Amino acid sequence: MAVRRIIRMGHPTLRREAEPVAETTIGGNSFSNLINDMRDTLHDYGGIALAAPQIDESVQLVIIDLPGGESRYGDLEALPLFICINPVVTTLNTETAGYWEGCLSVPGLRGFVVRPQHIRLTYTDEKGTRLEREFSNFHATVVQHEIDHLMGTLYIDHIQDPSLLAFEEEYLRYLVPTEE
Repeated sequence: MAVRRIIRMGHPTLRREAEPVAETTIGGNSFSNLINDMRDTLHDYGGIALAAPQIDESVQLVIIDLPGGESRYGDLEALPLFICINPVVTTLNTETAGYWEGCLSVPGLRGFVVRPQHIRLTYTDEKGTRLEREFSNFHATVVQHEIDHLMGTLYIDHIQDPSLLAFEEEYLRYLVPTEE
């Protein structure tokens, strides 16, 4: 379909709560085209997940496509492409952990964010079916990061220690070696 421009921090759409998607919209040509545009955009930008507000579409739609394998977060199990419409996150356990997060809408930065590590996601898929899935560890972090976009929240809003926000180059040069 089309690669869309990802808007960046400072654009008002990123700070606005996204509108729920009407059931009658799901499966329609326009909505299917939006999903395809998001998929093309995600792959073109090299991300692992994308929320519709990031392409200036203020609707409750997220796509996640996390390849498995070795990464800076360890050996990850793949989270194949899935479409998430009108999601609701429920924390299932208060245990938290932190990861260095980045974002296509906040390019060039990394920040250490602590989040719950066991959640339930209730959402509608692209066929209009309401589903529930549980996520833990890094997958739970990815899901929460994307759902935040639908609430007008960026990962930087969750950083508890401002000294744990760094430019990507400095993160790789100074912070990664201290973690190894």
